[in-house]
Amino acid sequence: MDTKAAFVFTGGGSLGAIQVGMLRALLSHGVQPDFVVGASVGALNATYFAGAPNIEGVAMLERIWCGLRRSDVFPISLASVIGLLRHPGNIADPGGLRRLIETHLPYTKLEDAPIPLNIMATSPEGLAVRLSSGPAAEAILASTAIPGVFPPVEIDGKMLMDGAVAANTPMRLAAELGASRIIVLSTGYACALKEPPKRAIGRALHALTLMINWQLMHEVEQLSDDLDVHIVPTLCPLAVSPFDFSQSKQLIERAAQSSDKWIEDGGLTRRASPKELSPHRHERHRL
Repeated sequence: MDTKAAFVFTGGGSLGAIQVGMLRALLSHGVQPDFVVGASVGALNATYFAGAPNIEGVAMLERIWCGLRRSDVFPISLASVIGLLRHPGNIADPGGLRRLIETHLPYTKLEDAPIPLNIMATSPEGLAVRLSSGPAAEAILASTAIPGVFPPVEIDGKMLMDGAVAANTPMRLAAELGASRIIVLSTGYACALKEPPKRAIGRALHALTLMINWQLMHEVEQLSDDLDVHIVPTLCPLAVSPFDFSQSKQLIERAAQSSDKWIEDGGLTRRASPKELSPHRHERHRL
């Protein structure tokens, strides 16, 4: 029986930079996936990685992340405020995110990626919708359409929203697609924040990262023992808001170093445990 390996990219706003450091470490140790699955910002990273699944591609993705500003993704201006008054369904204009995707993505259709790519979005009923063909930009926009922040995206007659909202995680989708080895690149959450972010979008993103962590924890408990599941350790302690795009370089470097150490200590030989994702508290750290 052939062993299929999948990289699973979860959501996490600006903490998506952490996945770049994880990729750098995994590839430097010769770990390669047969296919990738992504949701929310993980859909963005998975799509770029699937286009160039090598060290050079990861370096390119790192340059993109290090050049990102909050306004590139969440353009809040007088015009957007006026637009919100006219169209109160969402806070941010997705035009900035679309430009970011279309500027850097080397292919236009999901099926043209060099390795199989699966993007997860959510239907209005809360069900996971897998996107593996069709326009890549639309799939990413759907998977990153945070409710109330970005508008839903219509694909094949369905209005789709952020993949992180679905009742099941991209990890379960990877298992359903035949992966016997699953390596989860989780962004984690800001476990050392003293208080929630002040802005509405920041609070929404922070809440979303907490929800993703809980979903992952329960999914690990429910997945078959026959599956070889590994969760690359998230950064801890972490006091960077998922709405803060100014720390990408530091997050990438920290993640690369911690992932290297985890691999060298045998992390890829041990099955993931739900305890690795348990909620916890930090009183003094500000990292």
